[in-house]
Amino acid sequence: MTGEAQPFPFSDVLLRAIAEVRSIAPGAETALTPDAREDLTGVLNAASALEQDLGDAAGADRHELRNRLGALRGYAEMLLEQVEGDAQAELGDCLLRLVQATHSAGDLTLDSQPGQGSVTIASEPGFILAVDDRRENRELVARYLSRCGHFVVTAADGEQALATLEESDVDVVLLDLVMPGMDGREVLARIKAHPEWHATPVIVISGHQDMQRIIDCIEAGADDYLFKPFNPVLLQARIKAGIERKRWHDREDQYRQQLERSEQFIRATFGRYLSDEIVTDILERPEGLDLGGDLREVTILMSDIRGFTTLCEQLEPTQVVTMLNRYLGAMTDIILAWNGTIDEFLGDAILAVFGAPQRRDDDADRAVQCALAMQAAMADVNAANAAEGLPALRTAIALNTGTVIAGNIGSERRSKYGFVGHPMNVTSRIEDATGPEEVLAADSTVAALAGRATVAESRALQARGIDEALRVHLITGYTP
Repeated sequence: MTGEAQPFPFSDVLLRAIAEVRSIAPGAETALTPDAREDLTGVLNAASALEQDLGDAAGADRHELRNRLGALRGYAEMLLEQVEGDAQAELGDCLLRLVQATHSAGDLTLDSQPGQGSVTIASEPGFILAVDDRRENRELVARYLSRCGHFVVTAADGEQALATLEESDVDVVLLDLVMPGMDGREVLARIKAHPEWHATPVIVISGHQDMQRIIDCIEAGADDYLFKPFNPVLLQARIKAGIERKRWHDREDQYRQQLERSEQFIRATFGRYLSDEIVTDILERPEGLDLGGDLREVTILMSDIRGFTTLCEQLEPTQVVTMLNRYLGAMTDIILAWNGTIDEFLGDAILAVFGAPQRRDDDADRAVQCALAMQAAMADVNAANAAEGLPALRTAIALNTGTVIAGNIGSERRSKYGFVGHPMNVTSRIEDATGPEEVLAADSTVAALAGRATVAESRALQARGIDEALRVHLITGYTP
């Protein structure tokens, strides 16, 4: 081979360095630790593979040579770090010359100097996935990173890599670009398109130094690109940066999940006391907690159970609570279904408003339909009461439309979203005059309807404490 023209000027120097290591390996092996003996085996195997490629000058491929050279340098540098004492001085000198020879390998190597592999960059231990179709490359990366404190798993192709990601929470992926079947570019694209993996840092390691390939990988989402044979110090630095990015993402994701759980808790807890609209308004617009309010035209609904005080005197407290909770639960679901805001429960009475905090054009129409649905639902409530030996309930519902002040009422320590204004008092007076199983609406509510209410009769009402006479209508149906 030495008599032929060599396509790679470093071949003679490198082959002589390999021959030196091979000649003293049998005698030096007995003084090595088990890990060092494995590294020596790795050096010899990588050297044999490289010699074979260099011997095939016509068929030599630079990408393959970079793979071979990277494996040889990696094992040699790891073994060099473990060679100590006078007994191993000869092996150490030979290894140093071998590492220097790999660094003098022209444009096949990085612009780095021998001995840099001894530099250690402290990093939090990580879970690393190394993907390479060459066994020697996988073993080299796994042994090197394991010694740096990382847990390393390997994959021989793209399918294995994706299967590992499905099963494990990987911190960093080291990805070979050129592989049979699914190549590194496709694996990278699938990782970055996956909703659970897209934040996993991917470092592409390839023997190709084509700038367009590098740009394509970066655009596809690669976090970094290293050339083969990789520089151990740069690899440590990239791994450290990748782990830190993954940890930051994991913490951000954890904080987001905590915030979502907190919001769900707030909605679930305060949703028992406030309507969903009010809770949403508070969560999305914190200034909504400020005391004060504004003028709103709303339709007010007030309902209560006729003769409830007498029923309470005749029943056990537990029976009263059961009956009341059944009634309030059914009515609450109906009011919320029609987008009403429950202002409060006053014993057996319900006060709800349509038009605040969110106003809709059909507030009055929904209030009327809600009232009719509430009365219709009493049949099911009373059927459940009868099944438990409880009496039937009869409710009265009043409706009124007018302008009120809607907002937060109270003090800095305790407040509620409520409504203040003359229409609230008018609604209460109409409710006093409403008979069992009736829906009685003020003239203002009927006039505000976009649809048509079925009016059984109309009445003139002189309510206590109100100077003007009220005109009210008994509603028995509604047509949109």
